[in-house]
Amino acid sequence: MDWNALIEFDKQLLLAVNGSDSLFLDGLVKTLTTAGTWIPLYISLFYMVVKNNDTVQKIALIVLCAGLCVLFAGAIDDMIVKPTVARWRPTHDPEIGMLVDVVNEYRGGKYGFFSAHASNTFSIAVFFSLLVRSRLLACFLFGWSFTNCWTRLYLGVHYPGDILVGLIWGATIGICVWFLHKKFTDRWISNRNYVSEQYTSSGYLITDVDVVVSVLILTLIYAILRACFFLYV
Repeated sequence: MDWNALIEFDKQLLLAVNGSDSLFLDGLVKTLTTAGTWIPLYISLFYMVVKNNDTVQKIALIVLCAGLCVLFAGAIDDMIVKPTVARWRPTHDPEIGMLVDVVNEYRGGKYGFFSAHASNTFSIAVFFSLLVRSRLLACFLFGWSFTNCWTRLYLGVHYPGDILVGLIWGATIGICVWFLHKKFTDRWISNRNYVSEQYTSSGYLITDVDVVVSVLILTLIYAILRACFFLYV
């Protein structure tokens, strides 16, 4: 495999999808890529977990598992992988840095391999999709993760290769953490499959799943309105 050709393709692909001439998209991406924007989502996921688990032990295990997703998917990347691999972010790359379209001079840290946004969000999406077993929730959580990935490409702070590796790593962590959760919960309760239309197959109320989905939709609407507001400020 010609790694130099692959790296060059990665750079050219980034330049093809990075940025735009739209102030609206600039504002939208700035809002969507900000961690604080998604706090309501995390609260709604916690609400769903509390409503559908009957002991503090079960709730604490899920919260711990979500924390492990973030630790292994993102924190290890930021603390170990990025400084070890030391691949420049596109915005700092001596070869193409000046060609990258940036928003409000945001360039991120020096190194970008791999994307913590991609790995963090996808690990959470995979873990909760396996936990809850709702196709609707899975589609929206995957969409949330892919949206975060798109914002990083738009801002020019990650190459597509950084995003791809981040998604693969995040999926791996999410699956491993779910198996860890399953190993513990199998000791507490026997396997049960819920057949009622009010529940998912893993026993989560559909109405509580709808709360999470509604929060995601409302957050997107908020981001759109915020982007429109900044057009006239």
